[in-house]
Amino acid sequence: MTIIAAADGSALGNPGPAGWAWYVDDDCWAAGGWAHGTNNMGELTAVLDLLHQTAHRSEDLLVYCDSTYVINSITKWMPGWKRRGWKKGDGKPVLNVEIMKALDEALAGRQVTFEWVKGHAGHELNEAADRRANAAAVSWKERRTPDTGPGFVGAGAAHHPEARPGQVVEEPDLFSGQEAVLSDELQVIELERSLLTDAVRADRRAVAALLHPDWEEIGRSGRLWGREELLDEIGPIDAVSLDVVTVSRVADDAILLVWRASTDADSTLRSSWWLRTPDGWRQRFHQGTPEA
Repeated sequence: MTIIAAADGSALGNPGPAGWAWYVDDDCWAAGGWAHGTNNMGELTAVLDLLHQTAHRSEDLLVYCDSTYVINSITKWMPGWKRRGWKKGDGKPVLNVEIMKALDEALAGRQVTFEWVKGHAGHELNEAADRRANAAAVSWKERRTPDTGPGFVGAGAAHHPEARPGQVVEEPDLFSGQEAVLSDELQVIELERSLLTDAVRADRRAVAALLHPDWEEIGRSGRLWGREELLDEIGPIDAVSLDVVTVSRVADDAILLVWRASTDADSTLRSSWWLRTPDGWRQRFHQGTPEA
């Protein structure tokens, strides 16, 4: 038997009043938060609390998350961080390191699987966790005690690292302060995300189908790329977390997506201009700038 849950976080301002929540069903969920935190801190803490509250159970655990940052941190990047003394590949400290260390300890000896789901797309468990995380953030904003939920039967009290001021850094995400995102915007985000997958990057035709015939890119190095040059050289890359900064409809058939690409070693601010064509949305222009 497997325990199935969703975990989510919310921040109003990011950083700002923040909440977290996990949800199994209406009789089994928990939420909390801080007066000042980030969306990523909320996402991570939701998973941490779920691990703590199910520690007395022997079942496997399946966790649905809409954050690739959380999934990549736990399943791909954490072993390297530990080997380097909780430093990233570029030598800089790992963000949210106290929560990461607590997660590493809580995961020891557990059989836990993480599965990504699209946020705000009707996934029942994800939507339920999102509502509770957002409600907790709103409670902190309004200086009210949030509804912490019934928790898991038989669980002991969970203790979480504090959201210390020095730990809270700007971490923009797509849904902070937004009530909804139109389907076209969501489609563009998912197309952008697909361009980061090995399955697509290994298939020249799949990549070509996502690029406008007049596609151009200014890369991290400042090099100007053309469509055919990219198709000749594109291939697998290290795991990348895509976190949306802004998504703007600049015309009926044009969307500008600004996002942060994070790897184990560094991060890059990227912008992509997507145009609607008779064959669907196609990326027309892309640019990347390394963050200091």
